[in-house]
Amino acid sequence: MSVEAVKEFFKEKGYDIKIKIFEDTSTVEKAAESLGVTPGEIAKSMLFRLKDKYIMIITAGDKKIHNRKFKETFKTKAKMASPEEVLEVTGHPVGGVCPYGLKNPVEVYYDVSLKNYEVVYPAAGDVNAAAIIKVEDLDKIVEGKWVDVCQ
Repeated sequence: MSVEAVKEFFKEKGYDIKIKIFEDTSTVEKAAESLGVTPGEIAKSMLFRLKDKYIMIITAGDKKIHNRKFKETFKTKAKMASPEEVLEVTGHPVGGVCPYGLKNPVEVYYDVSLKNYEVVYPAAGDVNAAAIIKVEDLDKIVEGKWVDVCQ
């Protein structure tokens, strides 16, 4: 169901984005191995709960949230949403989270770590689905803000 929502999202937006289905891309390492790319090329999507809303941050797969940078940017501590919240808010399971075909609107932020790559591979709504997207198109497909919140 979730992959279908992502496919429909791309279709409605007029993007011809390829989605590949693999045995398991639920972790950065598994996705990189399945795709034959480096872990950094996997676009990792994470949902955070702020005081009054949820936000999604997409980073290069080999990066981690830097707590001080996060707090400086968002004026609060980084608190990841629970797996249940992720599914309820996005409509995608953990391991398949992406900013496409969301169940509810969520503000999207792209970490500058993604700019080290020409193409990245975000999940596509399921633990074994990945999309292939040019970094220059990320914020055209889903409008978002570029931030520096990783180490």
